[in-house]
This record gives sequence, C-alpha cells and structure tokens, in this order.
Amino acid sequence: MSFRDAVMRLERHSRTQPQVLIVPRHYFAQGVYAREITIPAGTLITGMIHRQSQINFCLRGKIAIVTEEGEAIFQAGDTIVSPPGTKRAAVALEETVWTTVLGTELTDVEEIEARLVCASFEELECHLSPLLS
Repeated sequence: MSFRDAVMRLERHSRTQPQVLIVPRHYFAQGVYAREITIPAGTLITGMIHRQSQINFCLRGKIAIVTEEGEAIFQAGDTIVSPPGTKRAAVALEETVWTTVLGTELTDVEEIEARLVCASFEELECHLSPLLS
C-alpha cells in the first residue's frame, strides 16, 4: 500500500474515533496567512494537502511526523519547508504548538482552504497537471 493510500485510510479510520477539539488560531499579514494549532499530548492528527509549498514551525512541544519523505521528530524551535502536496500523519509526544504559514492575499479562511487545500491526492493531481504541462 502506498503512503498516500495508507494516510488517507488512517484519516478515514480516525474520523470514526472520539475526536479532540483543536481550534486553530488565524493570523494575517500582507501576503501571508498563518494557521496555528495546539495539539494535546498523545493526539494523532493528519494534516491537510496543500496546493503550494508552506513553512511550518514547531513553536512548543515535540511531535513525531510521517510523510512520503519519511519519519522525523520535531520539537520547539524547528522549522521546515514542505513542498506542494505534503500530507502528514503525526502524534504529539508532548503538547505541541504547530504553525503553518502560506503565501496568500486572501483573508477569509474558508476561501483560503477552498483555493489552497485539496480534499484528496486525486484533486491535487488534477490541480498540478496543468502546471506541469
């Protein structure tokens, strides 16, 4: 089974389990949108599939993350740049504050997600195909 199939299967399964409420905080500056979440220790999460690259900051805590690129542990002070199409599965090893920063002039969160996030890898491929032609 491919990573993409496995992470989507994990996400579908996790939605059938009791959920932890994670309320994002949103920040806007000229041409920049940041989404910050606090993940309780022991919580399994899966991330969104972004259409563009993004910068991610682990501001507090420690988190184990797996992507198509492999596995890693990030802790407070770590910064990573993720390419378009990255989807993560992660477990917070400690309470973790994670911030994702995207370039956009948009300021409506629903519109940002509609334009910059894909619901599936198939949708991502449809988005990327014209860009690669």
